Amino acid sequence: MNNPGSSSSDRVQDRTDRLNKNCFCVTLDVPSLREAMEQEAEEPAFFETFIRPKAHLFSHVPVFLSATTVDEMRAIAVAVETTAQLAVYKAAVLSWAPEIARADHGPLGALMGYDFHLGEDCPRLIEINTNAGGAFLNAFLARAQRACCAEMDIPATSQSFEDAVIGMFQEEWLRQRGTGAPKCIAIVDDGPLEQYLYPEFVLARQVMAARGIDAVIADAGHLRYDDGHLSVGGKQIDLVYNRVTDFAFKQPEHKALQEAYRDGAVVVTPNPHNHALLADKRNLSLLSNSATLEAWGVDPEIRAGLAAVPRTVLVNPDNADALWKSRKDLFFKPTGGHGGKAVYRGDKLTKGVWAEIAGGGYIAQTLVRPSERMIKIDETPQTRKMDVRLYTYDGEVLLVAARLYQGQTTNFRTPGGGFAPVFMI
Repeated sequence: MNNPGSSSSDRVQDRTDRLNKNCFCVTLDVPSLREAMEQEAEEPAFFETFIRPKAHLFSHVPVFLSATTVDEMRAIAVAVETTAQLAVYKAAVLSWAPEIARADHGPLGALMGYDFHLGEDCPRLIEINTNAGGAFLNAFLARAQRACCAEMDIPATSQSFEDAVIGMFQEEWLRQRGTGAPKCIAIVDDGPLEQYLYPEFVLARQVMAARGIDAVIADAGHLRYDDGHLSVGGKQIDLVYNRVTDFAFKQPEHKALQEAYRDGAVVVTPNPHNHALLADKRNLSLLSNSATLEAWGVDPEIRAGLAAVPRTVLVNPDNADALWKSRKDLFFKPTGGHGGKAVYRGDKLTKGVWAEIAGGGYIAQTLVRPSERMIKIDETPQTRKMDVRLYTYDGEVLLVAARLYQGQTTNFRTPGGGFAPVFMI
């Protein structure tokens, strides 16, 4: 019997908690996933070549969330993007951004990624990412699921997601060019064939091709910029779907991309300006500072949303001793990092690593422990950590996915871990 004093949202939350702890059903339908991917990729061996060798890319279980929790996460993302449009905020974050990031060519940033840990009282926004990977893979994962109980709502993410993505790239084009449509889109990374998520580049290319857009996968080092045009292999590029993690295009192999972007000769999304406004980790020190936000005149409702950002400070010689003493409650991340590289939980720090962190170039974020999902490995129940990512564009949620893992940060090395679909209750 339901507790008459409990609210409907509390009961739904209790149910999602129980499912995440006690539902061991295998919902991943591997034959359906293989068929869908190979049909889209138009390569009969696509699954066996690119997916099966990645044993921990996909989890075999879903994650359960309440629709209310997802709504809360979207509101937090909107609060961030609303604040990022304030002149006083832009002045603050662009003051420490590289010069190339200061010009705004118009695009908002394709497929933003907002990463959450589900705290005891509400979701906590632990990181914001441009170049957020996995969306196309997760769209296919979500439609290759079997319902294991009547209350599961399998998300309809396939065609709706793909259509939304095409609309997103068209909107990014219009925001810079004003009219027309891109004829050729290049999906650009460094050594794309060697990237762990290369299979999603193939899927993205085919999604575009199926809708009449000429799309190519290109190595950033192979781009050429001549006579005001960016090209690869002699083909002119109109729009770059950027997956490069050199966020300011400073490396020598990115010279063509840097110059074409700087000149506005090609539409790039996400781009250095998007990263500077939203994903530079130093920005979290502003978004989590309630006194600063109030002094800036940020609307109280927006400030309430930003309260979900754990308190974050820049590490410097002046605060290093105090941070060392309180390190067990902190998480340290490099300001220019990505993909969970060189991050440290405070209680795991050695003095040698701390000497490097204390020199600067790091943020210290209040530790928010991830929630958990129980799974079975060889019929033995095991615990996996869990985080949730919203893929968004212009404040709208395109896809919700989870990642299951062991260790300090998300990874694709955990048995039973990897991307997991989210079922909303």
